[in-house]
Amino acid sequence: MFGIILGLIVLMVLAYLGWSIIWVAPIAAGVVALSGGLDLLEAYRDTYMGGFVDFAKEWFPVFMLGAVFGKLMEDTGMARSVAAALTKVIGTKRAVLGVLASAAVLTYGGVSLFVVVFAIYPLALSLFREANISRKLIPATVALGAFTFTMTAIPGTPQIQNLIPMQYFQTDAAAAPVMGLIAALIMAVGGYYYLRWREKKMAEKGEVFTEPKDKNVLEEENEKDPLFVLSLLPLLTVLITLNILNWDIVIALISGILLIMVLNFSKYKRFVQSMNNGAGGSIVAIINTSAAVGFGTVVREVPGFERLTELLMGIRGNPLISEAIAVNVLAGSTGSASGGMGIALEALGSKYYDIAMETGISPEAFHRIASLASGGLDALPHNGAVLTLFAITGMSHKDSYKDLFVVAVLIPVISVIVVIFLASIGIL
Repeated sequence: MFGIILGLIVLMVLAYLGWSIIWVAPIAAGVVALSGGLDLLEAYRDTYMGGFVDFAKEWFPVFMLGAVFGKLMEDTGMARSVAAALTKVIGTKRAVLGVLASAAVLTYGGVSLFVVVFAIYPLALSLFREANISRKLIPATVALGAFTFTMTAIPGTPQIQNLIPMQYFQTDAAAAPVMGLIAALIMAVGGYYYLRWREKKMAEKGEVFTEPKDKNVLEEENEKDPLFVLSLLPLLTVLITLNILNWDIVIALISGILLIMVLNFSKYKRFVQSMNNGAGGSIVAIINTSAAVGFGTVVREVPGFERLTELLMGIRGNPLISEAIAVNVLAGSTGSASGGMGIALEALGSKYYDIAMETGISPEAFHRIASLASGGLDALPHNGAVLTLFAITGMSHKDSYKDLFVVAVLIPVISVIVVIFLASIGIL
């Protein structure tokens, strides 16, 4: 037990310091292996790499195709077209809502979180400038739209955090829709009103829009974007084929990619570069998550894991509580929603599925809670998406993390607690 806890501390501290989980995870796994009496080289070559390779084999097509889909949406101007059209409807006076809604639509349509940040920032900058809102709120606004309810809560979202639990609980992407929608409302409405309150408070203190030091950051290209209706079609295609036609996510993403290329055939010269960049970007994402899963595989092999399992399973009340705690703590430790969930479900998924079968609690409920819990403590300061968001927007943790913490950590955790409580008293 001590070795597992020490390994988690090593993983969390080094990740927080900015060290890549690609090589930090094997070190943390080594700490666990040595303290658990395993042969170090055998634990690395067989156990750690076994978990690493198995996860990569299962999920690399989804990571790669999702990144290519998002990059094509960005480079063809379709992502910008969707975002711009939504903000016209919402109005520039409600800049926070416009940015939030644009990020949410793109994320729910299958565009990866990192691509959403790049696609939305120029639009956010323009809207916040016109509404005279401090740029300090841009990271939290984008995070609320991209890192929370559309990533984990709304049924059918094609984001990886909603897809990973499917293999462990024999469910589909729309699992436990009522639980998901209630959690989504708590996150979206609570986060939005918090940001509006912060907007007013900052304005009262005289904190308004200031130009970024580098005015050339992510300048928009001077070309006409595709029509909004056409730009929306690839997003709808992924959602419909995945959730209504029940196609495999790989086929759904390929369908969306092909439609983007057909609708933007005049821009065919940029397709190869976009696909190269998207595919290349997916490598880091899949390796990061696979590294985290490999760590979880080693944890599962040491004797102390049985004690850890007993402690988690011994938490009184609804077993969804122990699942939520396990996923949230591990997501926070790794700084990764998918990585933390991968560790937890690789180690405990089969046990929770057995509990579902024994107690009559729907496996869909375990799916949804796992997904929701992955999107809480994952957004601690060392999270990769958070670091990317701050880098792109030119903000620092000191400038903007407090607000991001409220909308992307605190409120999502509250939503999980509320949903589990409702499930426990039989409302869900």
